[in-house]
Amino acid sequence: MSLLMKESEERSSNIDEQKARIRQRYKGIDPEELEVIPALPPEDIFKTEKKLRVAVYARVSTDDPRQTSSYELQKNHYQDVVNKNPNWILVEIYADEGISGTSLQHRDAFKKMIEDCEAGKIDLIITKSVSRFARNVVDCIRYVRELSSLRPPVGVFFETEHLNTLDPKSEMILSFMSTLAQEESHTKSEIMNSSIEMRFRRGIFLTPPLLGYDQDENGDLVINPHEAKIVQLIFYMYLNGSSAQQIADSLTELGCKTKKNNDVWSSSTVLQILQNERHCGDVLARKTWTPSYLDHKSRKNNQDRNQYRKVGHHEAIISRDDFIAVQKLITNAKYGNKEILPELHVIQEGSLSGFISINPRWSGFKARDYFEASQSVLKPANMNTPDTITASAGSFDLRDYEVARGQFFSSVGRISVSFSYKQISFNKDAIRKFPNTKFVEMLIHPSSKLLAIRPCSSETKNKVQWSRLKDGQPIPKPISGAAFLPTLYEIFKWDKKCKYRIIGVAHQKDNENVLIFNMDDTEIRIPTSTNDVSCSDNNAPDTISDSKSVLAYPADWMNSFGNNYYTQSQAPELTEFTADKNWQTASESKPYKEPELQTTPKETIIQNIKNIITEIKGDT
Repeated sequence: MSLLMKESEERSSNIDEQKARIRQRYKGIDPEELEVIPALPPEDIFKTEKKLRVAVYARVSTDDPRQTSSYELQKNHYQDVVNKNPNWILVEIYADEGISGTSLQHRDAFKKMIEDCEAGKIDLIITKSVSRFARNVVDCIRYVRELSSLRPPVGVFFETEHLNTLDPKSEMILSFMSTLAQEESHTKSEIMNSSIEMRFRRGIFLTPPLLGYDQDENGDLVINPHEAKIVQLIFYMYLNGSSAQQIADSLTELGCKTKKNNDVWSSSTVLQILQNERHCGDVLARKTWTPSYLDHKSRKNNQDRNQYRKVGHHEAIISRDDFIAVQKLITNAKYGNKEILPELHVIQEGSLSGFISINPRWSGFKARDYFEASQSVLKPANMNTPDTITASAGSFDLRDYEVARGQFFSSVGRISVSFSYKQISFNKDAIRKFPNTKFVEMLIHPSSKLLAIRPCSSETKNKVQWSRLKDGQPIPKPISGAAFLPTLYEIFKWDKKCKYRIIGVAHQKDNENVLIFNMDDTEIRIPTSTNDVSCSDNNAPDTISDSKSVLAYPADWMNSFGNNYYTQSQAPELTEFTADKNWQTASESKPYKEPELQTTPKETIIQNIKNIITEIKGDT
């Protein structure tokens, strides 16, 4: 105990000695012995004797002619301010007109000013206010710091706030003021969006300059006869098989002017005209939207915001049917189907009646088009099919029994097809059902949610190659479907982020072969990178099968093994395969004409093109 106490006393003594030395050191020396060299006071930029190279930055937020006065006043005012200071030398007035301050995008004058500062050409920047310089806190602070770190440093003087950024106390005030400017811009953006929304709800649409139309005193669109001829020529030439570039070259050669009075046409200008629904008298408002008021980058409006359509809003230059036909041509041209106006083909008779032949390369149809085409061949015998099947007297009672789904059993040796948003893949077992068959035709029955596959020849219009040879053996060949699959996903209400796998059934009798897939009975692969995936009705217990996806099943599978035995679980179309008769699976599909779509006949189009060209040449 005595040893421990001795060590403790020694430690205490050492600590006391250290404290005493620190106190002695910080007593310092006699102030009379120390020479103080005073710092220079902060330079008053308005009273300095030093020559300063001064730049002025001016900006107005819109290109409205009424804003020109503000723009000119800023420039003239600061010209006078610089001239009143004999030690200031005006380098340049940098001005951005019609540009928002929330982003540096398109602010070319501002960017050039910063480059000149970095090149050592400027000592001081003068601007009206923080909001003129930037309405983005990050950009404002960033550029002020960058300018201050230059050698020599470049200051920014905000006249309204009387703030010089070379003052060490300025940054806190600047942060506060730029935050207010950013929030002001946010508020203005919300007010503007609200105002636009109210206009649209009342059917009051914005009317930008549009070839073929002028605006009357009320802002309404009225046809410009000369420009309307050019618009008609563009549409008729495209319907006749000319490309956008060929049309552009023809218009340039004819001496036609664009709406911006350019005499050289581009394919993009032609496509913009072809895709503008206003030429057929309709208006679709808010095709794009701007998610962020800071960067002003517009995005395609995929139902992110309300859209407003008014059919027959103004006098049309092109018939609506011709406009629709052009849109289908444009869409399919993206996938290599030049000059092809796709047609839906529906099977009229046999076991596949109501099925529609699909072409994975076509994208010119909406989901409703497939439903309407299928319903156009309803069979009376199927219209009154009972919902349930009752047991006959003396038969085995199978009430409360369920027909178990195939997904609960091993899929080895069973045919299947898998879908992603861009690709279709059949497995080897499906390929083996049609030996020596390279091409198949895919058909869907949208209301019954069925997919049928039947063999076909290489001459079939909607054929797809589903297999290839490897070492003399047929193996599956993935089918590209980027054009069509978004529509298929819409038909079956699938989530585009997910992959789907369906077990199928082969129906074979004599020379007739067909594969049937029930698109309701699917396995779903949900990507693990998606944190909150909402596949339609697919919130079932999941099983992780690999590192990239999760295997899931429809939620309603949790409480059942399958459909009740006495419930009409199969679509009426499938009952055809239980009958002992000719299935007629090879029945040829016939074109389905949209009743309301009556495009201009080919002969009329050609004659119209000749007449319009003659008239345009006469006008010029």
